Amino acid sequence: MQYKVVKKHTGTLTSTDGNPIDFDLYAPHNDTSSLPVLLFLHGFKGFKDWGTFPDAFFEMARNGFAVLAMNFSYDGINHETTLVDKPDLFYTQTISQEIEDVRIVVDAVMTGKIAQNSGLGDLYPLGIIGHSRGGLTAIVAAAEIDDITCLVTWGAVADSIDFLGPDAIHEWSTKGHTEITNSRTGQTLKIGRKFIDDLLTNRVKLSAEHRAKELYIPCLFIHGNNDETVPHLHAQKLHEACASLEKEKYIIEGATHTFGGSHPFDDEELPEHFAEVVDQTIRWFQTYLI
Repeated sequence: MQYKVVKKHTGTLTSTDGNPIDFDLYAPHNDTSSLPVLLFLHGFKGFKDWGTFPDAFFEMARNGFAVLAMNFSYDGINHETTLVDKPDLFYTQTISQEIEDVRIVVDAVMTGKIAQNSGLGDLYPLGIIGHSRGGLTAIVAAAEIDDITCLVTWGAVADSIDFLGPDAIHEWSTKGHTEITNSRTGQTLKIGRKFIDDLLTNRVKLSAEHRAKELYIPCLFIHGNNDETVPHLHAQKLHEACASLEKEKYIIEGATHTFGGSHPFDDEELPEHFAEVVDQTIRWFQTYLI
């Protein structure tokens, strides 16, 4: 069923360390029946309002889903300026904290807190979407949280240690941090030793490729074969590792890491490759979640 009107609800939850987890919930207007909910996780340096993401959320909601897009509690981003104005949070980020943030949001969904505060009916069942490093987090979360029953990744990282490589790990170990430049804003940002220590200590637990072996839920791995950031070999690894009988690897010819999206994005139509991502995501959840 297609809905003409979608309403956006906003809210904030509190993380385990007291930081805000901001979220937006896109849902068909005046529909108080039970709706399947899709939890969206952004990637590294990303945020829920990046570029083409909100347009995708509206489109999914028009197709009968409630889409819950969250920001991780340590992203450090001022969501009005989209600059990192809390570098201390950014510096102390870990993937383990991401997983805890997801647990809090899922709990708020399953206990009815988010639906009640948004004036909606039940939000169930629950699927998850993750882009880039958020795809890795989504896989790990799906392996650990039974309430997540369907998964789609967009350009997901299969294993962070392999992806980062020995040079980055050596820099962390010698300097205590690594510096990255945000090409979108020009900011030079530091990520502290806590991040890499978390990965090294939990090497297996935080490897999407390893945790995919525990997934028996329907899983779709979307990737562009021209991804300049995360090679599409990652999708192949995840697909091969996934234990589910309902799994698919979907490669988009010529697509980049953001599938043609950029920030800010003001066009009326989605880029061709990103529109294909949205269509395939809707197809998957309509088949296996509803």
